[in-house]
Amino acid sequence: MAFSDKVTIRIRSGDGGDGHVSFRREKYVANGGPDGGDGGDGGDLIFEVDEGINTLSDFRYKQKFFAGNGEPGGKRRCHGADGEDLVVKVPAGTIIREAESGKVITDMSYENTREIVLKGGRGGKGNMNFATPTMQAPKYAKPGKPGIELEVILELKMIADVGLVGFPNVGKSTLLSRVSAARPKIANYHFTTLSPILGVVDMEGGGFVMADIPGLIEGAADGVGLGHDFLRHIERTRVIVHVVDGAGTEGRNPAEDIDAINNELKTYNEVLASRPQLIAANKMDCLFGEQKEEAIKKLEEELDTKVYAISAATGEGVDELLYAVKKLLSETKEDKVVYEKEYEVAEPNLADEPYTAYYDEDEEMYVVEGPRIERMLGYTNLESEKGFKFFQDFMVKNGIIDELKELGLEEGDTVRLYGWQFEYFD
Repeated sequence: MAFSDKVTIRIRSGDGGDGHVSFRREKYVANGGPDGGDGGDGGDLIFEVDEGINTLSDFRYKQKFFAGNGEPGGKRRCHGADGEDLVVKVPAGTIIREAESGKVITDMSYENTREIVLKGGRGGKGNMNFATPTMQAPKYAKPGKPGIELEVILELKMIADVGLVGFPNVGKSTLLSRVSAARPKIANYHFTTLSPILGVVDMEGGGFVMADIPGLIEGAADGVGLGHDFLRHIERTRVIVHVVDGAGTEGRNPAEDIDAINNELKTYNEVLASRPQLIAANKMDCLFGEQKEEAIKKLEEELDTKVYAISAATGEGVDELLYAVKKLLSETKEDKVVYEKEYEVAEPNLADEPYTAYYDEDEEMYVVEGPRIERMLGYTNLESEKGFKFFQDFMVKNGIIDELKELGLEEGDTVRLYGWQFEYFD
C-alpha cells in the first residue's frame, strides 16, 4: 500500500431542522394556540486523534465526511431530533488546512486531541416561540440554519522524539525493528521506504518514540523524489540520528551523505539543521579489527564529532547509541512545533445577520447583541487563546469596535456580549 501523508477531503456539518407550524386541535377549543416544535440541531463535524493510526492511507478510499442533519420540529411542541455528530479519526500530528487558501484550520497535535471543526446548523424555532399578545396565532416558523461545507487538506507531520534519517538502504528500518516492536518491511533495495514507521523504544527510567523517516535523496528540499513528503516528518522531532553505511557496502561516502542530508535540512528549514544530531555508522559487522577502527576514526576526523559504530543486524553497539540518544533527549528542551490557526470557519451568511450596539446607562457598560453575535459566540471558545484571538478579530473586521467608539467607547470601559463581559483596551 502506498503511503498517504497528504490528502484532500470534503467535510460538512449537518443542517439544522426547520421549526414547525401547527396549532392545538382540542375538543371544545375552537382556536387552539400555536404548538409547532423546534427543529433539531445539525450534527457537528469533529476531528479526533486516534493513537492507533499513523498514516492517512484510509482517506484514499473515502473523501466525503458529512454529519447528520437535524430533524424538523413537529406538532404538539415536539422537538426534532438532533443530527448525529461525525467523528473523523486522524493520526497525531495531522494538520487540517482549508484547501483553497492552504491556511491552517487546526493542528491535531499534543494536547489538541479532539476539536469541533464545523459546528452543525442550529435548529429553527417552531411557531410556539413567536406568540405575543398582539400575534397570538403566528403562522410562521424559523427555518433551520444550513451546515457548513469545506474542502480541506489533511497533512501529516509525525510526532516523534527521534528521527532516523539517511539515504536508502543504510539500515534505518533494520535498526528500528531491533530497538522497538515496530516491524517495517525490510529488503536490500535501492528505493526508499515510502511510509514513516513509528516505534517505541523502552528503556529503564522511561523510553522515547523513534521514527524511521523515508529515505532522502539530494534535492528533496526542492521537491525532488519524495521531497517535502520526507522533510515534513522531521519538523517535530527533537533529536536527529544520521544512519550511514559505515562499511561502504553500497559504495557511498558516509561523510558526504551526512553533508548532503544536512544541506537538504538547511534548505528546507534552518531550524531543522540546528537540531541536536548523533551519527550512527551502521553495517560495521562487515568490517573487522583494525579495518573497523580505521573506518570509524577516519569518519570522526572528517565530521569532527563522535561516531557510534553499530550493526543493526547483530545488535553490536546499539545499546550505547540508545543511551546516548536518551542522554541527549534529557538535555534537549522540548520545543513543541505547533501550527497556529490561520483560518477561522465562519458560518454561512454570518455577515448578513443583524446586531445592535448601544450604551446601557443603568449598567454603565456597552452592550452588543443580536443574531450575528449570538451565532459567533456559539462556535467560539473564548476560554482558549486561539478562540479569544478570533473573537477580537471578529469585533474589528465586522466594524463593531468602530461603532462602539462612535458611541464613546474608551480604554478601560466594559463591553458586554450576553453572558460575557470584557474590559476594552485599544
